[in-house]
Amino acid sequence: MAPEQAGTPDDAIRRIEGRLEKHERSWLFRRSWIPREPTRTIALVHGFGEHSGRYEHVGAWFARRGAEVHGFDLRGHGRSSGKRGHVDAFADYLDDLERFLDVVRSTAEGRPVTLIGHSMGGLIVTSLAVERSPDVQSVVTSGAALAVSPDLEGFKVSLAKWLGRLLPRVAMDAGLDPNGICTDAEVVRQYVADPLVHGTSTMSHAAALFDQMDRVRGAGREVGIPMFVTHGALDALCPPVGSEQFHQSLPGAAEGDASPVATLRIYPRSGHEIMNDVEQESVLSDYQTWIEQREADTRSESA
Repeated sequence: MAPEQAGTPDDAIRRIEGRLEKHERSWLFRRSWIPREPTRTIALVHGFGEHSGRYEHVGAWFARRGAEVHGFDLRGHGRSSGKRGHVDAFADYLDDLERFLDVVRSTAEGRPVTLIGHSMGGLIVTSLAVERSPDVQSVVTSGAALAVSPDLEGFKVSLAKWLGRLLPRVAMDAGLDPNGICTDAEVVRQYVADPLVHGTSTMSHAAALFDQMDRVRGAGREVGIPMFVTHGALDALCPPVGSEQFHQSLPGAAEGDASPVATLRIYPRSGHEIMNDVEQESVLSDYQTWIEQREADTRSESA
C-alpha cells in the first residue's frame, strides 16, 4: 500500500546506500532518501528481524514532503554484520544508534532531527531518550516493544532470562506469527518472502530485550525531549498497554492531548506495523503534523 505523493516528485529523491563502520571487520548498512532541498531530518530505526529496506515507502513519503531521511540495519539484521538476532548487551544497540546519529547530524547542516523507532526500534529509541538524553528535537515510537504478548508472560520470560545467562549465543526461533504484523495480507506475504527478514533470536538477545522492557516501561520521567507515542489497537505482538504505561510516566502526560511533549495516539483499525497498515496515511500525516508543531514550538522558544 503506497501513500499518495506530494511535493518533491519521487524521481527527484536521491537514494544513497553505504556502510557505517563500527570497528575492524564489523559494519552497519545504512540508506538515505534525500530531497532536493531538505527542511528537516528524520532518523529511522527498524524492528526485530527486519531491516531498513522495508521502510522505502516511509522514507519516500517524508522525502516528498521535504525531509532528509536516514535509516540503518541494526547489528545482526538485514545487510549489517553480526550473528543474526544476537546482541551481547542491549547497550550495544544504543552505542550503534549514537554512532549513526553522529553521522546523521553531520549531514543535517543544523536542521532539526527527529528519531522514529518501530517495535524493537521503538524500545531502542525510548531507551536512548530515557538513559542518554540524545541530541535530537523529538522522538516518535511506533508499536514500541514495551510489553510482551500474554503467551510470553511469566515462566517463558523468566526462562529466557535464565538461559540468556547460561547459553547466551544459542539461537532459537522467536516464534513470531507473521500474520500478526499487519492486517494487510499483501504486506504479510512480502514480509514472509523477504530474504533479509529473519525470525531468529539468541538467548542473550531475548533476555536483553525483556530486561530492557522492564527497565524503561515506567521511566518516562527521565525523558527531557518531546515524545509522540503511537500504537495499533489490534497489535497482538507488542500489546499497546506497554506504550500506554510508558506515556503515562512521561512529564506532561497528565495534560492529555493538550501536551506538546507527551502525546499518545492509538490507531483503532491497525495491527503491529501501523506504518504499513490500513491507517498508514493517517499515521504518517500525524507524524508530519506533530513534527512540524514541535519545530514551531522550538522557533517560538528561541524568538
